[in-house]
Amino acid sequence: MLLKLSQQPVVIDQMKEVVIRSATNSDCERVVALVSTVLAEFQLPFDPDSKDADLKDIEGSYFEAGGVFEIIEDSHGKLLGTYGLFPLNDKQCELRKMYFLPEVRGLGLGKQVLDRAIEHARRLGFSAIVLETISVLKRAIYLYTRFGFVPTTMDHPNARVDQRYILELAAADGCS
Repeated sequence: MLLKLSQQPVVIDQMKEVVIRSATNSDCERVVALVSTVLAEFQLPFDPDSKDADLKDIEGSYFEAGGVFEIIEDSHGKLLGTYGLFPLNDKQCELRKMYFLPEVRGLGLGKQVLDRAIEHARRLGFSAIVLETISVLKRAIYLYTRFGFVPTTMDHPNARVDQRYILELAAADGCS
């Protein structure tokens, strides 16, 4: 798989070419479909009126707030994954909506995307990334902790999140 980051391909394996690009509002419907499908796979609720309302207007929710939302596609334009960085304040952003289709999990794409997200956060001037997740997403939690994310206080557990992690960017060097 070739991973194009800023038009520079990176080899993951020899099977596919993958492109990461900024999402636009014309991608909203496909992003909603991917996110809701992945959530359903883990018996987690999709909430278009609250937790997932940001997907109705990606440009307004992320870019206008000073964040990032990118989609990962194969060479035919099939949506394979997503992630966003949402500013919480001038020091912290939240990693949101990092989801991948089952067929691309375990290929190293999550590691590449998380590396990219961390670099985006640094370039945007954030000193920390927080994320909320749920214990059923064991492989994702394993990836986050390999990158140095550590548990922190969870203020509002619900049907979608029961854990909160933070990564201090000054200490983060990526995954080994």
